[in-house]
Amino acid sequence: MTETARIDGKAFAAGLRSRIADEVAELGRTHGLKPGLAVVLVGEDPASQVYVRNKAAQTVEVGMASFEHRLPAETSEEEVLALVQKLNADPAVHGILVQLPLPAQIDSSRVLSAIDPAKDVDGFHVVNAGRLAVGLEALVPCTPLGCMMLLKHHVGDLSGLEAVVLGRSNIVGKPIAQLLLQANCTVTIAHSRTRNLPDVCRRADILIAAVGRPEMVRGDWIKPGATVIDVGINRVPKGDGKTRLVGDVAFDEAQGVAGLITPVPGGVGPMTIACLLQNTLTAARRQAGINGQV
Repeated sequence: MTETARIDGKAFAAGLRSRIADEVAELGRTHGLKPGLAVVLVGEDPASQVYVRNKAAQTVEVGMASFEHRLPAETSEEEVLALVQKLNADPAVHGILVQLPLPAQIDSSRVLSAIDPAKDVDGFHVVNAGRLAVGLEALVPCTPLGCMMLLKHHVGDLSGLEAVVLGRSNIVGKPIAQLLLQANCTVTIAHSRTRNLPDVCRRADILIAAVGRPEMVRGDWIKPGATVIDVGINRVPKGDGKTRLVGDVAFDEAQGVAGLITPVPGGVGPMTIACLLQNTLTAARRQAGINGQV
């Protein structure tokens, strides 16, 4: 049995941020352009606060402008929509991200739909989803974009490989399936209603696990030598009153069966913010009519 190689997302993300920083510096020198990312946080959700703080720090580290808008939990939907329209009109802001979840009185779909698709660096707007689906230039959701970067770097040409995407969310499952199709994979989207799910997973040369169920994918669901991308981030009890992070794949069982696998933590997770910065750079370039990418 061959040893499974781990895909180090943390190291890849660090390299990507370094390349983005170089591109941002070059944009400033040659075009006087400084990409700007605006993040809107409504309420006091602790996990969201940590995430927003990390986003802001990494935005500044690569030389971009960071605009934070922290609003109280009782903020109305109309106030959030007014802020989004203001950011849409601000030429210093090239990317807009509204941190989810939003408080109950705010319709998140209305807010996300109000973001200018050209500034939609989360890639959630229906215009970007539609453009991705028909193969046009689009801003792609950050986690699927990160998964594809890791796959292309570690596997190379994906053409003709059989890919199974376990999960059908608009944030990960559907967009990663579109990206795999564009890379000429044969793609199956599986989910909770799929019959003989382990058998379907065993067909996969590339298995993307994105269901949000701790260690659901067992070692004997994996085709020997397959590449496994584990998108799941689940907090489970350790037994001493503390918790630990696990993915959607039973990692210890998958070791020795898969050829390549992303660990949790340290796999896909670090790629998400790095790809947010990549999308902000891409959006700034497109809005200024400048070609080129990292």
